[in-house]
Amino acid sequence: MGFSTDAIHSGQPPDPSTGAVITPIFQTTTYCLEELGKDKGFVYSRSGNPTRSAWEKNIAVLEKGKYGLAFASGMSAIHAVSKLLKSGEHAIVSNDVYGGTYRLFNRVMTDYGLEFSYIDMSNLENLKAAIQSNTRLVFIESPTNPLLILTDIAGAVDICRERGILVSVDNTFMSPYFQNPLDLGADIVIHSSTKYLGGHSDVIGGVIVLNSDELHDKLKFIQNSVGAVPSPFDVWLLLRSTKTLAVRMERHNFNASEVANYLSRQKKIKKVIYLGLDSHPQNELAKKQMRGFGGMVTFEVESFEKAKDIMHRLKIFTLAESLGGVESLVCHPSTMTHASIPKEVREKYGLTDRLVRLSVGIEDVEDLINDLDSAIN
Repeated sequence: MGFSTDAIHSGQPPDPSTGAVITPIFQTTTYCLEELGKDKGFVYSRSGNPTRSAWEKNIAVLEKGKYGLAFASGMSAIHAVSKLLKSGEHAIVSNDVYGGTYRLFNRVMTDYGLEFSYIDMSNLENLKAAIQSNTRLVFIESPTNPLLILTDIAGAVDICRERGILVSVDNTFMSPYFQNPLDLGADIVIHSSTKYLGGHSDVIGGVIVLNSDELHDKLKFIQNSVGAVPSPFDVWLLLRSTKTLAVRMERHNFNASEVANYLSRQKKIKKVIYLGLDSHPQNELAKKQMRGFGGMVTFEVESFEKAKDIMHRLKIFTLAESLGGVESLVCHPSTMTHASIPKEVREKYGLTDRLVRLSVGIEDVEDLINDLDSAIN
């Protein structure tokens, strides 16, 4: 089936008991057993819930996977993947990864004996050089947040597969509409479903999608044991949202492209980073492994003061954390989303305080450009 048909129908047949077209919210903690040891597929809602199961089936189909596992946040999904590692083992991570991921790995998981190396994965020779005898996981963010750097996912998989190393890809920025890492050979796909999957800035969530029976059993055990699961209402909101994912992503993509082209013509803007621009050094790779360029645009101005001035002057773009909602947001990564990364580390990777990140929404693009023009000029 096509993407939109799957998004609307997969995992969501009419409710057999009532005929309801929309999956009900099963707001229950526990379930009646028919007799000792005999249930109807559900026992306790931390372990499984019919609404959550519908969402997990839905996102698995959209990501071309066999299994979906829902979590209470993107960070709890990433934490679950990190728990696949044992003390003394090593992971390689995209160097300008989201600040929350860096914080989890460097300030929490290292206390449990895990080791992390951060590299520029746009060059696969760096990946080869970083692999150690105890490397068990490569954690890719592609595109990265906020510098929009790509990793050749299929190429990274080729390097890791022959060494028995798992490849996990954070696909939050692209959504399954524009990129399917499992089709490129990745073992695990992660989303902060708070972002484009939710799309309306009203639900926190995370999800893992995979094909391996063995990995699914391990991560399902972690999901149940730790208990960082979303509520039935949260996953019901996500089921509502993926029904419109295709049309939203098309509009995000169109608006971001127009905004990026506008910014490229402005003399006061020193640099524009958008995967759809011919000036992006990985534009050809983007065309190869993605079906669109997404709704994220990053630009650089001459100084922190200029960046602050522009952000404070914007009227339609809201100064706020997060991304991927229908409304346009503006963010200053070095003091907001990536503030937990030490300044010297940020600047080493090019994440300076002169950078501004836009999550371009689905408003009328003329209004967005006028808003930017007024703030910049």
